[in-house]
Amino acid sequence: MLFHVQMTVRLPHDMPADVADELKAREKAMAQSLQRDGTWRHLWRIAGRYANVSIFDVDSPAALHDVLSRLPLFPYMDIEVQALCRHASSIHDDDR
Repeated sequence: MLFHVQMTVRLPHDMPADVADELKAREKAMAQSLQRDGTWRHLWRIAGRYANVSIFDVDSPAALHDVLSRLPLFPYMDIEVQALCRHASSIHDDDR
């Protein structure tokens, strides 16, 4: 199943810089691993915000929740999810 996920990160202003940097490094490593294995199919930054729009490819809403809740920045994110399905007029074979 494909899901459109918008994530906005809201780190506390008083979080020490070294803690924030370590969280961001762990987040980047996990995001890249999930992209390599095909779970996180697309990732775009929203210009001017600490936010992104992503497409995830997982088996179920529960599987998506499991992936998102393991992200190091999850406790600091506002997340919006929309399930996607293939459009009948799409010419692409890989957009299930």
